[in-house]
Amino acid sequence: MQLSPSDLATVEKLVATRRKVPRGEALYRAGDDFDSLYALRLGFLKSTVTSTDGREQVTGFHMAGELVGLDGISTQKHHCDAVALENTEVCVIPYERLEHIASEVPVLQTHFHKVMSREIVREHGVMLLLGSMHAEERLAAFLLNLSQRFEARGYSRTEFVLRMTRAEIGSFLGLKLETVSRALSRFANDGLIEVNQKHLRIADSDGLRAIVSGQTLR
Repeated sequence: MQLSPSDLATVEKLVATRRKVPRGEALYRAGDDFDSLYALRLGFLKSTVTSTDGREQVTGFHMAGELVGLDGISTQKHHCDAVALENTEVCVIPYERLEHIASEVPVLQTHFHKVMSREIVREHGVMLLLGSMHAEERLAAFLLNLSQRFEARGYSRTEFVLRMTRAEIGSFLGLKLETVSRALSRFANDGLIEVNQKHLRIADSDGLRAIVSGQTLR
């Protein structure tokens, strides 16, 4: 997003405050009133929904540089929980203020629409991931997506820390914990990745892409 100095000064007015969210605590809960969007400055969040029988389903992972809280725009209520996976800091952006300033700064309004569009595309991608892929294809696609997101934020695309647990990855991908662990081990044995606890290195991204395309592991 390219903003002029005057536009930047206007945008700075959007951020009402910064808020720290300790690991394990919620930025917001399902049912909370919606009044702000949150730009992640530091840390990592997961979004979850709880079924009627009390089971938690992970619906997304969010890293520094991303915007969360869009789920509350339509009904003025949040529909999921946003929980910190590590100590996290967010910039609080009151939505009414955003709407007002966006109308004055066309490039900001365009950028916000792009953000919302990306969220829709991401949700469609998740639906495709869960609906048409086998377990190893889902996990390979998940790792490649994380790689791309880290790279887009100036971090290494091949080496990063998995802030989420294997169980949380399984919940997001619709897989059992044992299936996630088994697939990671197989990827490691085939030289596609190296895993040391939560540290992961992608050794063969082309190999992971081949799995996503439906080709069998070597």
